[in-house]
Amino acid sequence: MMDTGQFNDSEKDITIVNYGLGNLKSVANIIKKMGGNPTISSSKEDIKNAKKLILPGVGAFDEGMNNLEKMDLINILNEKVLDEKVFTLGICLGMQLITKRSDEGQKEGLGWIDAETLSFSSTFKDKYNDNNNNKIDKKLKVPHMGWNYVKIEKETPLYKDMYENPRFYFVHSYYVNCINEEDILTTTSYGIDFTSSVNKDNIYATQFHPEKSHKFGMKLMENFINL
Repeated sequence: MMDTGQFNDSEKDITIVNYGLGNLKSVANIIKKMGGNPTISSSKEDIKNAKKLILPGVGAFDEGMNNLEKMDLINILNEKVLDEKVFTLGICLGMQLITKRSDEGQKEGLGWIDAETLSFSSTFKDKYNDNNNNKIDKKLKVPHMGWNYVKIEKETPLYKDMYENPRFYFVHSYYVNCINEEDILTTTSYGIDFTSSVNKDNIYATQFHPEKSHKFGMKLMENFINL
């Protein structure tokens, strides 16, 4: 008899949404390396049939939302994520696009989580100014770029059996501020403690790039594949 505990091929199929922004091939490569079956596509039909979704992204908030609108992908994404509740992973800009709004632009976000995307520069200016009698830390450059640690705030299958002292690769000038603390998976310190990954129901997202984060990123992607 077949071992029902084993995953079949279709359960590891992952559709990477191509809306013109993001390290698509890098994401596909790490999925392949960890045993998944990636498809890069901007086709509504492919998204409609997706078993899991990844919304990657590198670039500006408004450009990302404009591209999704022009390609007529927002309704089908909402259907898959909010109605069918397929497992979905946002990466970097993809995490910011699932919030309600961003300091970076004027467009409304997808609004999948109750959160907003804020500017590091504005936050640092408010926090580290002379009027508050705080010493301005000249080392806090924007964008926040390079390796940094994440603190796991709640138990989650996305970080199952994660290596000790997990650290990931970041490149971003904006960060996500969650209204509901229950949605926060991890926090990271960079002048402030900001949310570096989130989870609400079937929706996961990371501000960092797992595809650039070596063994830590590989373990996270393996866990997402096996959700």
